[in-house]
Amino acid sequence: MNGTSRARYFEDFAVGQVLEHATPRTLTEGDTAIYMALYGPRSAVQSSSAFARQIGYQAAPLDDLLVFHVVFGRTVPDISANAVANLGYAECRFLRPVFAGDTLCAVSDVIGLRQNSNGRSGIVYVRSRGINQNGEDVLEYVRWVMVEKADEQSPAPDPVVPNLADTVAAEDLGGAVPPLKLFGWDMKLAGSSRMWGDYEPGERIDHVDGVTIEAAEHMMATRLYQNTARVHFDRYRQAQGRHGRRIVYGGHVMSVARALSFNGLENAFHIAAINSGRHVAPCFAGDTVFAWSEVVDKAEIGNRSDIGALRIMTYATRDRPCDTFPGRAGDTYEEGVVLELDYWVAMPR
Repeated sequence: MNGTSRARYFEDFAVGQVLEHATPRTLTEGDTAIYMALYGPRSAVQSSSAFARQIGYQAAPLDDLLVFHVVFGRTVPDISANAVANLGYAECRFLRPVFAGDTLCAVSDVIGLRQNSNGRSGIVYVRSRGINQNGEDVLEYVRWVMVEKADEQSPAPDPVVPNLADTVAAEDLGGAVPPLKLFGWDMKLAGSSRMWGDYEPGERIDHVDGVTIEAAEHMMATRLYQNTARVHFDRYRQAQGRHGRRIVYGGHVMSVARALSFNGLENAFHIAAINSGRHVAPCFAGDTVFAWSEVVDKAEIGNRSDIGALRIMTYATRDRPCDTFPGRAGDTYEEGVVLELDYWVAMPR
């Protein structure tokens, strides 16, 4: 037998385990260019260093979800290489901006375990942190993932399910945004004159456009994040599995939906936190993704007069336009819904 690791199965995890993940990643302007080519995000703050400096940044920060995906990718070999599915997110906070030239690594704590009733898999809960080259936390989140068991006869651990907050508190949202120079916010260059005060809870926004996911694109994106989960790459193995084909990384759908949301949320330049997220159904190459959003709440961020927060619920669908706002009633999702994402965005006041 050679020294190749089999990766962790459910029975290899224990509550209290600390996993220091391999392969630090230095992010460059090239990563930004590839990310923009894959998804087409249009926020002026992340697209233009001149615009970003005009409002108080040292340069254009990297897209928040690019940072999320890169940190997530560090964790996959240790947590979800043998995953059946990534199930959800909570308590995700973006703590400070990341710029080209920064290096990110990650560490995770196992905070919960629960074996499934079928005895063939279980749910692993982890809290992961992304850390820059200065030892500063840039991102923190909880996720839970269904992981296969290597031996169905191995004993089930005592179930531990963490108590997670429903939302990130508004006062905890401002860390990744420097004080803005509002006189430098050019509404024409940003794409809209609608600011924080122009939105009200209950407003629904159809983001109109659809984007078809191509096999080459979703595999390139997942490699960009060094995400090694087999379900995204191994056509041979997946052909014998439940779906019969490779599954698109759920974060790819998140980035598509976020980019689409520019239509109607043009000045929502920063994801401050993700309260919860659920990959309702898988996506595959050839699916066309649409999205719509509802403004759930709005809040002030501390005593800041430059920015406010909107709590947004975004639904993404496959092969279904969102002009009728498909979502869910209770725990039942309408046909075609693939993503439900509850998050806070920062917007100039």
